[in-house]
Order: sequence, then C-alpha cells, then structure tokens
Amino acid sequence: MDNREAIGSWLSGPRATAENMGADFGYRGERLGLPREGTGSIAPLGRRFGAIFIDWGLAAVIGYGLLSGRDLSAADTWTLGVFLVMSLLTVGTVGCTPGKRLLGLRVVAADGAGRLVPWRVLVRTVLLGLALPALVWDRDGRGLHDRLAGAVQVRM
Repeated sequence: MDNREAIGSWLSGPRATAENMGADFGYRGERLGLPREGTGSIAPLGRRFGAIFIDWGLAAVIGYGLLSGRDLSAADTWTLGVFLVMSLLTVGTVGCTPGKRLLGLRVVAADGAGRLVPWRVLVRTVLLGLALPALVWDRDGRGLHDRLAGAVQVRM
C-alpha cells in the first residue's frame, strides 16, 4: 500500500481513508445513544456557530449599550462578561441560550439525565470562556468544553 493512501490526501482526510480501509465510525452521536436525525440528534456545527454568533452579538449590544458607557475599549470586556453570565444563567435554567433557542438547539446531559446540573453548567461556561476547549472536537462533534462537562448539544 502506498503511504499516501494510508495517511489520506488533503482532500479526503484520514477519516475517509480509514473508512475505505474498513473502519466503521458510525454516525455522529451513535456512541452516545442519540438518534441519527431529528429531535435529540447531535446539533449541526453550522447551527452551533450561528447560535454563538447570535449570543455574542446580543452580549455586545448589552455590553456596549448598557454597561460600557458607549466606550468601545471597555465594551469588549463587558461583552465577554455578559456572554458568560448569559450562558451560565440560560443554559442552567432553560437548557439553551437565546441563540440556541432561535436555531432550535439545546444543551443536555450526555448521560441522558436531561438538563445539566449547576456545577456542570459552571464548568462548561468557564471552559467556553477560555475559547480553546470549544475549538477542539471529538468525532461526535462535541467540543472539549461539552465533553469535560458531560454535556451534548442536540436539536430540539
């Protein structure tokens, strides 16, 4: 076998090559016992990104308009703070942020217990504030912040 086939090309990637060699990865969320499609299935990445942009925009409007005294340099700090508090309170109470709600997503416990317990919401929010854990995903599409908090983002 050619080494290029074993590693995968830059177009197909290593996953496609592994699948061609017989590896079965299943669908995203299968290992968690989630359905392939529809309500309760893993949230698509596009919707998750859309939700975080909506939430960040809302936090920026609140931070700039209400808290920073219309000072752009102070608005950045306020925006992050508002974003984290909004995430902590809304995910902890109703299971979704305003952006997630608009796009039909929610955050639930990965073990199927429903909403996250408060300490898991806190862990998830702190890691989300660090940004890097949210940018590292597993094969189910869960960010490291969700994985460490025992959470999963699903469709409503």
